[in-house]
Amino acid sequence: MKVVFLEEVEGTARIGEVKEVKNGFARNFLLPRGLAAPATPDHIRRAEARAQREARRQMALDEGAQTVAAQIEGKTISITARVGEQGKLYGSVTAGDIAEEVAKLLKIDEFDRHKVMLEEPIREVGAHQVPLKFTQNVEAVVEVEIVGEGGPPEPPAAEAETAEAELEPAEAEPEPAEAEAAEAEPEPAEEELTEAEQEEPREEQAEE
Repeated sequence: MKVVFLEEVEGTARIGEVKEVKNGFARNFLLPRGLAAPATPDHIRRAEARAQREARRQMALDEGAQTVAAQIEGKTISITARVGEQGKLYGSVTAGDIAEEVAKLLKIDEFDRHKVMLEEPIREVGAHQVPLKFTQNVEAVVEVEIVGEGGPPEPPAAEAETAEAELEPAEAEPEPAEAEAAEAEPEPAEEELTEAEQEEPREEQAEE
């Protein structure tokens, strides 16, 4: 089936293009979603007008993106991460981490992490060339320098306190012999009372 595309379908066609596609692809996907229409003269005129508007809009986007891309092209971003042996990172540096640093470099609140074309997270120290895609026509490359910081990551405070508590020696319990001796010792108050009771009969005999 011959159709004219009313919207851009990535990897297939742009707005206004007329193409021959499989009937099932057209009827089950393109036509129900309004992405394309049968290539009639009326639909083709509509698609061409939309394509012209889209071209003007894209040109404006590209102009703004080129200004931003020029500010960052060839610049270096440094990110510090903990490393172990052989320069391997504990964890990894992601597109989100790079986007945060790009935002700082551009002095903006946020940079879309989806514009960071990182194939996979970075797991090694050193310099890495990372492309940034501002629009479909404008890109820039930034160098991301991963700087190693020795030692494994510190455990959370709660885990550290638990580990310290496990290492503290338990208080020694008294030996059985010492405990028995402590129980056998008479209390001083009871001894004084016994002696006083013994002296009372002697005083009564002396008075008689």
